[in-house]
Amino acid sequence: MTDRHHLLVYGGTFAAVGDRGDISGVRGAGPPDGLFVRDARHLSRWQLTLDGAVPEALVPVADGDAARCVLVPRGGRAEPPSCALFREQAVGDSSFVEALRVVSNRPVPLTVRLALTVDADFTDQFELRSDHRTYAKTGAVRRRQVLDDGVEFTYQRGEWRSVTTVSAEPAPDAVEETGTGARRLVWTLELEPHGSAELTLRAMARPHGERRALRVPSSPAAMTAELLAREGEFVEGVAFPTGWPELAAACARGLADLAALQVQATGPDGEELRVPAAGAPWFLTLLGRDALLTSLFVLPYRPRPAAATLLALAATQATETGPESVAQPGKIVHEVRHGELAHFRQVPYGRYYGSVDATPLFLVLLGAYAERTGDTDLARRLEPHARAAVGWMLDHGGLTSRGYLVYRADQGGLANQNWKDSPGAICSADGARASGPVTAAGAQGYAYDALRRTAWLARAVWRDETYAALLEQAAADLRDRFQRDFWMPERSFPALALDGAGRQVDALASDAGHLLWSGLLDKEYGEAVGRRLLEPDFFSGWGVRTLAAGQPAYHPLSYHRGSVWPHDNALIALGLARYGLHDEARAVAHGLVDAATATGHRLPEVLAGYGRDTHAEPVPYPHACVRESRSAAAPLALLTAVGGA
Repeated sequence: MTDRHHLLVYGGTFAAVGDRGDISGVRGAGPPDGLFVRDARHLSRWQLTLDGAVPEALVPVADGDAARCVLVPRGGRAEPPSCALFREQAVGDSSFVEALRVVSNRPVPLTVRLALTVDADFTDQFELRSDHRTYAKTGAVRRRQVLDDGVEFTYQRGEWRSVTTVSAEPAPDAVEETGTGARRLVWTLELEPHGSAELTLRAMARPHGERRALRVPSSPAAMTAELLAREGEFVEGVAFPTGWPELAAACARGLADLAALQVQATGPDGEELRVPAAGAPWFLTLLGRDALLTSLFVLPYRPRPAAATLLALAATQATETGPESVAQPGKIVHEVRHGELAHFRQVPYGRYYGSVDATPLFLVLLGAYAERTGDTDLARRLEPHARAAVGWMLDHGGLTSRGYLVYRADQGGLANQNWKDSPGAICSADGARASGPVTAAGAQGYAYDALRRTAWLARAVWRDETYAALLEQAAADLRDRFQRDFWMPERSFPALALDGAGRQVDALASDAGHLLWSGLLDKEYGEAVGRRLLEPDFFSGWGVRTLAAGQPAYHPLSYHRGSVWPHDNALIALGLARYGLHDEARAVAHGLVDAATATGHRLPEVLAGYGRDTHAEPVPYPHACVRESRSAAAPLALLTAVGGA
């Protein structure tokens, strides 16, 4: 049985280690282990042996801000372990540190040979995905240089250059070749009777283009203290509900996770920012939709992420057309990547604009931020960006020519470009995929809200009454069209989408709850939809399923066709409250909070769709991000929706 991976996250750096604190570099069915910085694996092996053998875990690594375990030599009752190894590991900014203490259990002197096999393969994260794609790397060269206190690994391909430096204190007695490219750091330790020895091991990653003066903290304890201080800043001053301790705990855990998920970004004037990354392990980077929704959820409690997100997305807003990146003037970026494959354009995600909904959500957040905080300076500064975003919705987005925001499958990137972006996610009840240009229901709600909020900004902040009236009329027209074209009278429910021929894609899906959040539906329609979402085929007991059970397309372990997404449910809860369906909002909130309580108060990216009536614990989705910003922020949205009820 393989080790379970444990994630350590700090900003744009994360490490995945096994139960013994090792990194094997072996590819399996799940996410890989290693130390990752800016989309590249900077440690692919970190394996400890004692006297030539792999020790066993007496106390395996447990989830937490640091990784701690206790290892002993393998043996039996007749020969108790001669010594014990106490490992503690933590990550910092582009760094990984381990404190290792070897303790003798014998009353006589003891000699032990300790070895750490290390390697850095600098593999791009896209190469480690299970899509079986391969990428040519012509001219790539890897080098290893022995240092006085360790070893340095270098990777170069043209102008691309990355480095990982491994050092130890005390320095190893020898650095050995292994025949595989890895290097083995070796110590011979002479321990007094019941004595001990301590080592500190450090890895510093320097990704391509890194110009900062990086510093490795002195110990895992120092790293953990830095992270706890950052978490404290996020949690401090938030009034958690006293009458619902489980929701309070989920809010506190979520804010702490958001503190760890802040990554670096740059504003329009080159200012340094920290914005919410989408999640670890696969998406520890800026994703427009994810950062916008996360910022919206925490806006009433922590407005700073919203301001940073708006500035970062304004700085990356498209100004010209780029077919490979799906860029169009005014469009807000979907994904930003910093890895080798993005740099050489072997994947389109350096700056990728394959999202139909990030642009309206940018406008929603800008309006909500100004209204909530009273800070109109940001709205004035970003007025050109906001007008460009509206221009994209009206022109390239399709509002003027087709009446709706429309997207087309991107052959080199994403087939679906709304929040349900997996292949086949936009489907009919029988599972048939939508053909041709797709008009996704949820995106129309975002567009409606964006037009209305931007009209308010135009009138209250920019003093442009004519523009405000134009946007208000566009919003009203969109609302009328939507209820005519999407509503399915025989089901009293809106279609999931329209296909290229304008036919309704008739799956019953959770996206209808997003229409409540945006206020697109009339009151009668909205109340009918809200109550329908709480019926047993939709509501699992933990949350609303992405697709109602009983439809041929439903699958409880599908990414978007039957699973339960916390952020999706947070939007639904906010929408239910908006339409006065407070009992239904509380039911959704209690289901999610119970799921969080069962998993250490942390909500994962997604849960399986199995019902609570058949399984008393929430069933995990097998490939979910363990730490995901929208899920971390979801308890705050629940608090907004239902208070402490």
